[in-house]
Amino acid sequence: MALSKFLCSAAAMTLALSTGASAATLAGVGTYEGVAGIGSPNGVVTAPPIGDKYLYVTTAGSSFTGAGLGIGSETNGSYLTTSAFSANEGSLLSYYFNYVTSDGASFIEYAYALLTNLDTGIEQLIFTARTTPSGDTVPGAGLPPIADGVTLTPSSTEIIPGGPVWAELAGYSGACYSAGCGYTGWINSEFTIADAGMYSLTFGVVNWADTWYDSGMAIAGITVDGEVIVDPGPAPVPLPAAGYLLAAAVGSVAMIRRRTRA
Repeated sequence: MALSKFLCSAAAMTLALSTGASAATLAGVGTYEGVAGIGSPNGVVTAPPIGDKYLYVTTAGSSFTGAGLGIGSETNGSYLTTSAFSANEGSLLSYYFNYVTSDGASFIEYAYALLTNLDTGIEQLIFTARTTPSGDTVPGAGLPPIADGVTLTPSSTEIIPGGPVWAELAGYSGACYSAGCGYTGWINSEFTIADAGMYSLTFGVVNWADTWYDSGMAIAGITVDGEVIVDPGPAPVPLPAAGYLLAAAVGSVAMIRRRTRA
């Protein structure tokens, strides 16, 4: 597994992303490891503010273990990296996110966004979200600090509690383990890019301490100076009803077995 670095305030931190040739391609978007794709509104992920579809990354169904920031007890997860795009000095990067998690208590799943200058190799952590029983999910507690100058609208990112229904959580859609599960709803994040160049964005999400009760993040409306730089395009063919029944059955078995947690 290759290790890359990003600048985080004055300190350089290690990001445990795999950059091998095994990454899959999402047509018109970029590459990914784990489980990622294009989704249509369903459950707690409503129609995005821009466009009618969204990108997503989810821990559900992923066996990939290199998606995290390498800070402790990450298990499985996924990340998606966009194709290259250009930006000018002072360009405004904007996107919307909806962080969704079925896990709570001390099982503090997290998500992040990483901006990479492809000309210089400099990487900046510009977003983190994390499961928390109370208070704001963004920036994520206990995670490396994000770059200065990120603006959120609305600024409050408290979780909307309850078992979140979202197809991209598969068998854990509608499930909830303790306080902290839920979703943020669509929130806008903006960041001013300091230097002109070619860039990419990486969005990731990981499970923490175990692989039970999945989490994910929906992303939409990625623009630079108001110009759309990633168009999700048509959504994939919906999973047949039999597939949803199978996913629900898997979740039901897991719920019956339940995990023993410290």
